[in-house]
Formats: sequence, C-alpha cells, structure tokens
Amino acid sequence: MPDAPAVRLTAITKRFPGVVANRDINLSVDQGEVHALCGENGAGKSTLMKILYGMQRPDEGTIEINGEPVHFKSPADAIARGIGMVHQHFKLADNLTVLENVILGAEPRRRWRIDFAAARARIEEMSRRYGLRVEPDALVETLGVGDRQRVEILKVLYRGARILILDEPTAVLVPQEVEELFDNLRELRSEGLTVMFISHKLDEVLQVADAITVIRRGSTVAKCLDPAEVTARQLAELMVGSELPTPELRESTVTEDVQLEVDDLTVRTAEGRAVVDGVSLRIRRGEIVGLAGVEGNGQGELIEAIMGIRHAGTGRIRYRSGDDLSDITGWPTRRRREAGIGYIPEDRHRHGLVLEGPLWENRMLGHQTERPNVRGPWIDRRGARRDTARIVDEYDVRTPGIDVPAAALSGGNQQKLIVGREMSGEPRLLIAAHPTRGIDVGAQAAIWDYLRQARAAGLAVLLISADLEELIGMSDTLHVILRGRLVAEVDPGTVTPEELGSAMTGAEGP
Repeated sequence: MPDAPAVRLTAITKRFPGVVANRDINLSVDQGEVHALCGENGAGKSTLMKILYGMQRPDEGTIEINGEPVHFKSPADAIARGIGMVHQHFKLADNLTVLENVILGAEPRRRWRIDFAAARARIEEMSRRYGLRVEPDALVETLGVGDRQRVEILKVLYRGARILILDEPTAVLVPQEVEELFDNLRELRSEGLTVMFISHKLDEVLQVADAITVIRRGSTVAKCLDPAEVTARQLAELMVGSELPTPELRESTVTEDVQLEVDDLTVRTAEGRAVVDGVSLRIRRGEIVGLAGVEGNGQGELIEAIMGIRHAGTGRIRYRSGDDLSDITGWPTRRRREAGIGYIPEDRHRHGLVLEGPLWENRMLGHQTERPNVRGPWIDRRGARRDTARIVDEYDVRTPGIDVPAAALSGGNQQKLIVGREMSGEPRLLIAAHPTRGIDVGAQAAIWDYLRQARAAGLAVLLISADLEELIGMSDTLHVILRGRLVAEVDPGTVTPEELGSAMTGAEGP
C-alpha cells in the first residue's frame, strides 16, 4: 500500500492504576514526514510513543505500519518493522567506543567472529549519507551531548529503522547543537525516512516540523496542523486549553525589610580563580530579585555560596532569621535550611530528587529534620505521607499516588513537587534556579502563580533564569552578572530582551 501512512494509530487508550494516560487518541503520520507531537508534560506523549515502540501495550485501539495492522509485544517487534526510538535520556555505554555502541546486540559476524571491518564501513557510509559526523573509534565518555545524540540516531538507523521516534530531542542541547540536529532531521527526511518527535518547545516545532499533532490530558485536540498556518502562541493555547499566561508582576509588594544581604562576596576555584568576584546585593521581603547572565558566569557558584554548599572566600552573607540580620557566612547548609531558606536547584534530577524514591520520601529531602517529616528524633512517615498528599493536591502534581517513584512523573510534575516541597517549609527566602527550565507552558504558568502568591505573602526570592522574558516579567529588581561580577542593574519595566542580552554578553548595555 504505497499511499498508506507510515504510521496510523486509531482510538488508542492506555490506563494505569489511578490514571488514564491515553484516551481514544488518533494519529496519522505520512511517509517521509517530520511530524511533531506536542503537549504539556504529562499529557501522554511519551506513553503513546512507547506504545508505538512496543514498550507498552494499548488497552484499546489499533496500530498500522505502512497500512498493515501490527501487534507489538516488545521493542524487538517494533525494530523488526523498521521503527527505532531515541530516548530523552541516552542509553549508551560510556566505556565503549561509538562503533561498539552502535553494533551492540546487532553485531555482524564472519566465521563466528564480529566483523568489525564490515561494521566500520557501514557506520562510516551511514554517517556520511545522513550527515551525522561521528568518529567510530571515539570513546562515548569523551563525547558531548550533541555527539551522543547522533550516536543514538545512528544506532537505530544501523538496525534498519525507517521510522524514527525522538523523545524531547532538544531538551539537553545548546542552540548550535539544536541547529545541527535539525539539519540531520532534514537530511533523514530527504532520504525518505519518517521522523516523529515529542516536544513542548514550540518555536523549534514550527521551525522543523511538516505536520503537528497536539495532545492535551491524554486526548488528541488538534491533528496534522500545518506549521505555516499556526503560531507558537496558538499551539500553546491548544496545549493548555486556555489563553496563554504571561510572566508578569502586578502591584508592588516590596517592603523595607531586608531578608538577605550579600556584601563583597568572592568565591574562588581550587586553582584560585575568582568565579564570584566582589558581588553585593540585597533582597527585601516581598521582592523578587532577578539575576541575568549567560550560563557559566558565576551565578551557580553564587547560589551555592548563599546555600552554604560552597565556601565563600571573602565577603559576608547576612540573613534575617529573627528580628535582626545575622551573619550566616559560616553556617552549614542544614542550619540555613532550618532557618527558612528554600532552594529550587538548577538540575532537578541531580540535586532535587531521588528518582528511584517514592514521592513521600522526596518530600522530606532538605527538610528531614523538620515537621511534619519528624516527630522528636524519629522520622514521621505518616506525617510525611499526609503532607505529600496535600502538596500533590494543592500544586496539581499529576500522579497515580504518592508511592510511585519520582522518575515516573513527567518533568513538569517533578518540578511542581519540588516547588511544593520548598514552599511547604514556610521559607523566608527562596533561591529559585531556573524554576521553569524544561517544562511546558502549563506547568510554567503554575510556577509563576506560586511565586507571585508567595511574594505577596512576604517571601524574598532570588530568581536565576535563562528565559529573558521570564526574568523581565517576574523581577522587581534585575541585575546582570558577567564573569562573576554584577555589571548592571536594569529596570524590568523598561528593558527589552535584546537590551538585556547585550548587557549579558558585555556589549553596549541598556
């Protein structure tokens, strides 16, 4: 059936205990097409693609590949029908070479031995043909994220895939690597391959997709949209089911009470280089202070010094834990946390969650000495579980229950759990590092609301973000950091993203 779609999913429904992940979903993807699947975190996109790849079985519905009905019991069945999947978190062996990773499990044989010469020739030919530029003998542990992703793509192509599924392929890439990936996808399309990719980065979707399907809360709400006839804002409103919110602060809630004062703070590396160089700033109750800077200019080290994770070389940090400002420069992290400093870390997987642990255990992280997580010297499981259920309800964490591991949640729901945990300690100061990074517009809007409400109640916030519109819209005061120094203070009410970007790179400031 030459005119049949490469993929047709009809009335797909998938249920898990306590939740319907997919409900009567329909999806049609033409051959030789780049097709984007958009939706909020937790909308059911990844579950649907896992069904197509044989990792899950649908409870209802049918799957057709090139016009033929199929029933996949495992990924091996999907691979045999020419389907390959590149997961968001790569599945490569760091201690093996590119060649060894690509052929692992599909090794060509010659007289009972692996035919490395044949494998190398095929990998080099495919690399040239699809513009993937990989070095077969390079150890994977030496490769950057973009190179690793190309190895993953080559790995599925090596197994004969003609339909590729990419799960959030740009989530961990820098802009230059995103452009290289899109060039690769166009090359694959020109060779007649079909590409399906999951994303909530709408500008990127419009840049590379031939067609778009939008899923909301497990159901199809828009099918095969033409990217030339839809805007990113319209897509976002389809995803969330309402008008798209914007980051903005309304009336001022800033008080005269200084909550945190950093004075001439310097942080040095082990080699003696100053990564934070003479920084002074203050944050008042009811104020959000934004910090804008290209990543790697000292904002991470500044946060760690304020949290007590990193030693401050010189300078002083003062914090209002009672009626007066106290010098906390030498305080350990635990004491700072118990004094009311909340922390949303930049990397939720590495520093914010124990992914294998259930939600109620993750609720205790950083607060394991405080009620309701303890009673006297003992962990209070009942109290922790009860409060986790409250957070799930109040912060709209979409989960079947509090006993599921944190890894089972979508990125946006993981982030809402962290925000709920940090807000539940009734903090006086919140350090929010990239609080909306890697999450969809719905979760992003919810977190903006939480910050606005807490600010109105007197919370002091230090906001670090790579999203310039978020920084401008959500800051009462906005500083620019460059090479470890605060180089400008700009007015969030008048500065443009272009002017702010210029100040961040050291060009002519606003």
